Amino acid sequence: MPSHAIHPSLLRACPPAAAASGGRRRRSDLPPRVRAERAGGFVVAALGGGAPAGRGMEQHQHHGDGSLSPVKEKPLVSTIGKSTNILWHNCPIGQSERQNLLGQKGCVIWITGLSGSGKSTLACALSRELHCSGHLTYVLDGDNLRHGLNRDLSFKPEDRAENIRRVGEVAKLFADAGIICIASLISPYRRDRDACRALLPESRFIEVFMDLPLEICEARDPKGLYKLARSGKIKGFTGIDDPYESPVNSEIVIKMVDGECPSPKAMAKHVVCYLEENGYLQD
Repeated sequence: MPSHAIHPSLLRACPPAAAASGGRRRRSDLPPRVRAERAGGFVVAALGGGAPAGRGMEQHQHHGDGSLSPVKEKPLVSTIGKSTNILWHNCPIGQSERQNLLGQKGCVIWITGLSGSGKSTLACALSRELHCSGHLTYVLDGDNLRHGLNRDLSFKPEDRAENIRRVGEVAKLFADAGIICIASLISPYRRDRDACRALLPESRFIEVFMDLPLEICEARDPKGLYKLARSGKIKGFTGIDDPYESPVNSEIVIKMVDGECPSPKAMAKHVVCYLEENGYLQD
């Protein structure tokens, strides 16, 4: 018997279709899910449960004679906001695998406070501190985002809300990628910040409140905006003629100590200690 031939005893143990193909299972004999994967198809779990859907996936209808005929399954589509006929596509690599690759837990560190309170200063110092210890971060700066993603938005209350909503959605994607996302925005309204918190699983949203008095921030006035607001040249400026709603449940609060503002490095160390103590930075 040639070395590559199949022994007759083995043929008896194989289904007829397998025996006819030299002992190998034909694609049509494989389960639908396996066929889809080998054909390059994908499997999509519908939001909120339901059967999988995707290219190459089939169900089979049983007939009285025991035969099967393929029945194509319609993808489960939904409507979100103004978007219709959309389908959630799950990818094979999950958040936990990305986190294991990076050695950290993806999260959003949301720095909020008045203009001039040191939000961007802390964001950059924190990013540098984490980078030096081997952790991947990305800073979403409010002013920077208005150069591109949010360039179509004004500072009216409804546009401020949309600004924060967009940043929250982007930050959520960074966290899902396993990255420590540092968002630095005034984000004056509590409801908008809380809405961003609700986008993420519990404990993945870390709010940092820069709790510095208005007079200190106005004295700094790094962009000259307080002066313009006081003179009436800017309307709707947070802290002057538009309110800032202080957080009530921040994980971290940065305050002045003995009348002095903490150094950027000290503030960054404070946040890093919180991340270490709560398991965001894996060994």
